[in-house]
Amino acid sequence: MRRTKVAELLRMDPNDQELVVMGWVRAFRNNRFIALNDGSSISNIQLVIDPELTSEEQLRRVTVGASVRASGRLVASSGSGQRVELEVAGWEILGDCDASAYPLQPKKHSLEFLRQIAHLRFRTNTFSAISRIRHSLAFAIHAFFHQRGFYYLNAPIITGSDAEGAGEMFQVTTLDLDRVPRTENGNVNYEKDFFGRRTHLTVSGQLEAELAATALGQVYTFGPTFRAENSNTPRHLAEFWMIEPEVAFADLNDNMDLAEDLLKSIIRTVMEQCQEDLDFLGRREAEEDKQKPMAERSEFPLEERLRFCLEHPFERLSYSEAIDILRNSSPNKKGKFQYPVDRWGVDLQSEHERYLVEKHFRKPVILTDYPKEIKAFYMRQNEDGRTVAAMDILFPGIGEIVGGSQREERYDVLLQRMQEMHIPVDEMYWYLDTRRFGTCPHAGFGLGFERLALFITGMTNVRDVIPFPRFPGNAEF
Repeated sequence: MRRTKVAELLRMDPNDQELVVMGWVRAFRNNRFIALNDGSSISNIQLVIDPELTSEEQLRRVTVGASVRASGRLVASSGSGQRVELEVAGWEILGDCDASAYPLQPKKHSLEFLRQIAHLRFRTNTFSAISRIRHSLAFAIHAFFHQRGFYYLNAPIITGSDAEGAGEMFQVTTLDLDRVPRTENGNVNYEKDFFGRRTHLTVSGQLEAELAATALGQVYTFGPTFRAENSNTPRHLAEFWMIEPEVAFADLNDNMDLAEDLLKSIIRTVMEQCQEDLDFLGRREAEEDKQKPMAERSEFPLEERLRFCLEHPFERLSYSEAIDILRNSSPNKKGKFQYPVDRWGVDLQSEHERYLVEKHFRKPVILTDYPKEIKAFYMRQNEDGRTVAAMDILFPGIGEIVGGSQREERYDVLLQRMQEMHIPVDEMYWYLDTRRFGTCPHAGFGLGFERLALFITGMTNVRDVIPFPRFPGNAEF
């Protein structure tokens, strides 16, 4: 008989139909009631067994975490909090669980503890909800771009270039580190390495996406990226996923429109498809907030924050306008910002971004036209000579969630900027070629997938919205 998933069972009406269900025991009480979950829903199905028709050995083997196969009739439940239950006619243990060693019990576990057992944390309500939401997010992203005629591009993970010019990259090598080959002048001889040159894990698929966009019109990448920053914070990962669209014949305004449409579409889809999981995470966040000082509590409940982004057009203003607002703000004047805003040209911090979103405008914000000194070489220089056509989208509770720009399509201007920023021109000939052969205005942005998941789930540590977090000192599982 075909297995029926728990999510499907919970939607069915009681009809005395004979059904088969398989899953893991979440709770067992009175030698009669098993709460079974198979990952298809955050809710469990209750199995009602007859202890008189069950052996003592079977009952001893029913522990939290054990896997079970059961068959029986779907009937109306007489208990509270559930509409249907399975009246079991026959059942068996498929996989025993050593109760004395199993670290997950029917009680609340700290997130810090669960990170130490990331191979098992999927089995908790919190992480099963996050996993289902993460899936829906990814599907919504692909659907959004597919419906708008974008082409999905698989950008390389191994690269010989640094898209940001930051230098904080993981090196890829097959050289024997105990016997590194050297050139005559003592440098590492990368000609002996696997690729015949120095290579790294990519920090971005943007540059390759630009190449494809100048032929296919509009493309997007969605893949893993890597940063070798020694940042042990709740906002940083060494391995994370990025969504990076690039559009030919687009300017900064087109870029802002696309990013706002994408974010609203994703949020709307997840709210439609994952309401049960969002409700659970919202309740979880509310319980967590009760333990925090008033100043650290979330200003809006989770669902309100999501609707907040759907119901308001994003506020658009320049970096210069934002600096004036921040410089004259009460927190800045009273010295409450950790990083005071005292001049034009400072790089905005998360506290500044969140002030603009949560206190001043009370809506998502798009900042544009940043000083060129604090932005990447590929961003188009504005006519004022001191700013670039960049944009950042700021969200409540998160700060920057999207960063992008109109790209510098003018060969001479790009070449000069690369030289000023010590970008190796010879190695980047292929990038410059797109400006030599049929250049056109184009724009794109990067959306951090984990930052997005952090916002939508209401979690506060980015290590909790990726299945197996990689960060300084940790590459387990």
